[in-house]
Amino acid sequence: MFQSIVDYFTSIDPILAALYASLFTWFLTALGASFVFMFKTMNRTVLDGMLGFTGGVMVAASFWSLLAPAIEMTGGEGFAKVIPAAFGFFLGALFIFGIDKVLPHLHINFKVTEGIKSPWQRTTLLVSAITLHNIPEGLAVGVLFGGVAAGIPEASIAGAVTLAIGIGIQNFPEGIAVAMPLRRMGMSRWKSFMYGQSSALVEPVAAVLGAFAVTFFTPILPYALAFAAGAMIFVVVEEVIPETQQDKNTDIATLGFVGGFIVMMVLDVALG
Repeated sequence: MFQSIVDYFTSIDPILAALYASLFTWFLTALGASFVFMFKTMNRTVLDGMLGFTGGVMVAASFWSLLAPAIEMTGGEGFAKVIPAAFGFFLGALFIFGIDKVLPHLHINFKVTEGIKSPWQRTTLLVSAITLHNIPEGLAVGVLFGGVAAGIPEASIAGAVTLAIGIGIQNFPEGIAVAMPLRRMGMSRWKSFMYGQSSALVEPVAAVLGAFAVTFFTPILPYALAFAAGAMIFVVVEEVIPETQQDKNTDIATLGFVGGFIVMMVLDVALG
């Protein structure tokens, strides 16, 4: 089945493939958010474990799907070979750092709003936080497909599809983690679902933009891959992990992280 999927994506334009793959990741976010139609609340321990899983997938994807290929496709030896990846990684983290300081948002387990002061409602601030998570994820998928379009040997359809599958898997609990708190706050099931799924709508946009950028500016691919990795790592360390450490479920969240890392590593090595 996986090979059939790869064959299909190989047969279509890589930019279109990036759009389809990122729509798949959005769909799994929406699927997770749809749980509000069946449950009003979800155990906090389960949510923390899911968020830990999300962090593990993101960290593993950052290395296996992004950083390692970025270094591999860079010519030279020693410092010359790793500088593009290091520079791109730093820029990616700096990019999310800048957005984090400007975009008003509120993390699920925190009471203090981050970013510039805003009259936005708490629900909007919560969705903004998860939307921030999804920018680098969509970008990562798009950049890999863009590398395929540019004819870079180290960028493969199989690797890009594998990354999309991994990100889609971790988007499922993200959808739950957004929609459930909104439902618990008294919002209707439909509104909770709509807010939950909308947090991932930025992924197709970021994916297409990333694919276009790499297609037209092929030399930036190593930088772009590392950029996406740096952005994801910043999100994990600054937002995802702290959110899982606010209650008494630190061990569950940590095991979830380990599980997510293993799943993404196995997927990437076995399929990518």
